[in-house]
Amino acid sequence: MPKIKTNRVKYPEGWELIEPTLRELEQKMREAESDTHEGKRKCEALWPIFKISHQKSRYIYDLYYRRKAISKELYDFCIEQKHADASLIAKWKKPGFERLCCVRCMQPKDHNFGTTCVCRVPKHLRRRR
Repeated sequence: MPKIKTNRVKYPEGWELIEPTLRELEQKMREAESDTHEGKRKCEALWPIFKISHQKSRYIYDLYYRRKAISKELYDFCIEQKHADASLIAKWKKPGFERLCCVRCMQPKDHNFGTTCVCRVPKHLRRRR
């Protein structure tokens, strides 16, 4: 007989500490995805989704790399379960990419005139309006 697959996931130690925050951000993500986008440009409709995704990834990144509050096992679990964007966190670890808001910001083909996102421009070089 074949083995029966179950959906039970074994949560690592410390999960109960970060679970409420991740659940809250998941709820916000569902609201942002179901929010009406009439009258908005396509990119404007995606901004809240990118923002929440950034918040989740930054939360896990800060807990592991800055505050050292979670274990490697819990960090790996969050990456495997897609609670955080692994490619974005990999970029944050490199110098010069600490303020990157999403991986899409680095691709000039996704922006007008072949430029990059404003998060890539240092604050002192931004034009004042």
